[in-house]
Amino acid sequence: MADYPACPSCSAEYTYEDRGLYVCPSCGHEWSSETIAEEVEEGLVVRDANGNPLADGDNVTLIKDLKVKGSSSVIKVGTKVRINRLVEGDHDIDCKVDGIGPMMLKSEFVKKA
Repeated sequence: MADYPACPSCSAEYTYEDRGLYVCPSCGHEWSSETIAEEVEEGLVVRDANGNPLADGDNVTLIKDLKVKGSSSVIKVGTKVRINRLVEGDHDIDCKVDGIGPMMLKSEFVKKA
């Protein structure tokens, strides 16, 4: 008997192959073997406002004025920021802004410098 992968949607073990796709009878999810390979290779991919992939240590520039929560400060457009690390979640960039300190930013408000 063939060894098919578990369903990525519901983790059911009773999958089967049909016309080049894997099918889960429990939830009806269909996927290809290439999809599994791409997900394993990619890992965490964070992209800037223009769609460029970001990495730890990259320099980025703000594309919008951002208010600092809990303060009356504003970080202006064009401010350069160095990415310390990328994290999962809503705010996916952990960085340090000169004059403000450490903070987390959303990748949709930055572009690669």
